[in-house]
Amino acid sequence: MKLTRLAPAALAAALIGLAAPHAFADQAPLASAESKAAAHRAASAPATLDTLSRFFARDGKVALKAAAPHIEGDAVPVYALSPQFVAGKAGAPVAQLEYLASTAVSSDGQKASLWTVEQGSAWTVVNIATGDDESRYTAAGAAKLPGGTVFQEPQINAWYVEKGGKVLPLDEDAVKAVGTNGTTLAAYQKRVSKAYGDKLPGSAYDRSGKAGGYAETAEETRAQAAQAAAVAGGDSPVTAVSAVAGVGAVLALGLTGTAALRRRRRPAGQA
Repeated sequence: MKLTRLAPAALAAALIGLAAPHAFADQAPLASAESKAAAHRAASAPATLDTLSRFFARDGKVALKAAAPHIEGDAVPVYALSPQFVAGKAGAPVAQLEYLASTAVSSDGQKASLWTVEQGSAWTVVNIATGDDESRYTAAGAAKLPGGTVFQEPQINAWYVEKGGKVLPLDEDAVKAVGTNGTTLAAYQKRVSKAYGDKLPGSAYDRSGKAGGYAETAEETRAQAAQAAAVAGGDSPVTAVSAVAGVGAVLALGLTGTAALRRRRRPAGQA
């Protein structure tokens, strides 16, 4: 049998392929400048600002007519842990784009995050959440690892930045998960695969309706829905379901992307 000798470069490539069958992408898909501009326009539309006034005035912290909300800065892309990455799919980025977030500020200094998504040919505000986590962590990640992808592991409310196969923590929850100095992308994938590999879309966990890890009472849900309706109003561009964020609820960021979760609160369980 004739043996074929590989050139050093070809041999190295072959060995790398054998040693790392599940190589991952180092960059999540980027949001375009056009998308960011469209999201900003949706967030700053008069009808959206009217809804924001009700949002900021909901607890009596500021008078409705005095709220005078405005949008501060540009819309930022928000990425969340990718199911494909958790599953170990070759070439999958660590995170996927979930929505664009704009920071709104009221006259008394309250802040809220407006989430916009592309629906058909238009960008639409689908959620209002208290605080400005999205813009703050995006800025923190850019300072810590310039050019990296800032993303959230929503199951434990942890924020990270990733670049060049390195995953660094941006908050206390992330430090607890990967340590102060962070970890490698490969090691991070092993951790999330172990934690969520059996909770991916289509899994028994998903079908059971447990995705998200919250077990709210019916009374809590009714109370949230009532406040949401009051905040959203009858003709608001933000739906009542979305505006439940006024009392801390959000659209899902879990691996299934279908359940409604509590905002800015640590989940019960792993996912």
